[in-house]
Amino acid sequence: MRNLPVVTKYLLIANFALWFLDIFFERYGVRLTNAFGLFYFEHGAFHIWQPLTYMFMHANMSHILCNMFALWMFGPVIENEWGSKRFAIYYLICGLGAALTQEVVWWLTGSYGVTIGASGAVFGILFAFGWLFPDVRLFLFLLPIPIRARVFVMIYAAFELVAGLAPSAGDNVAHFAHLGGMLFGWLLILGWKHIHWEDWKWQKNEKSSKNDYSNYHYHRNID
Repeated sequence: MRNLPVVTKYLLIANFALWFLDIFFERYGVRLTNAFGLFYFEHGAFHIWQPLTYMFMHANMSHILCNMFALWMFGPVIENEWGSKRFAIYYLICGLGAALTQEVVWWLTGSYGVTIGASGAVFGILFAFGWLFPDVRLFLFLLPIPIRARVFVMIYAAFELVAGLAPSAGDNVAHFAHLGGMLFGWLLILGWKHIHWEDWKWQKNEKSSKNDYSNYHYHRNID
């Protein structure tokens, strides 16, 4: 934990702290999800803070472990590349964008529920990793061969789209919220390019190892 960049570290701490707090209060019949999970905006249980707080609530151990593993794995790389301020903005915008996407889906379908989890923000981080380091090879648990980051992101996005359009029986995953996190991450990156916060052109360091993260980096255009 001491070696993690500051925003990633405190996001991990906040998510686990609220999860343990939720477990503690549940023993006394109080569900924090009812106050801090994301409800449909016309539902009586909706509150203005929920598009922010829902991303710090999780359903069970596997839910939080999967999200926090992805944050721990990819978050430091993105934060070290962009800096803590930009990374924090990106994470929150992706999470808020996922919430907005879920609200639109509820409005279109007329089927409501409650959404919790950091998945929307985490999917935004996955998209950023695929954007920043498209040719870095990832080793996945179920595949015997490495896969390029950009291919992994595209496959994952396609899976979420198919699963969202044709959900299986008992599927309670907010697939479109995941896609919303990716979508708003992409829009934010394009927005940064438009305002010249960063020049998003690839320059490759040919002397570096092929699969090293330092192969790919951004340079500010100062013409």
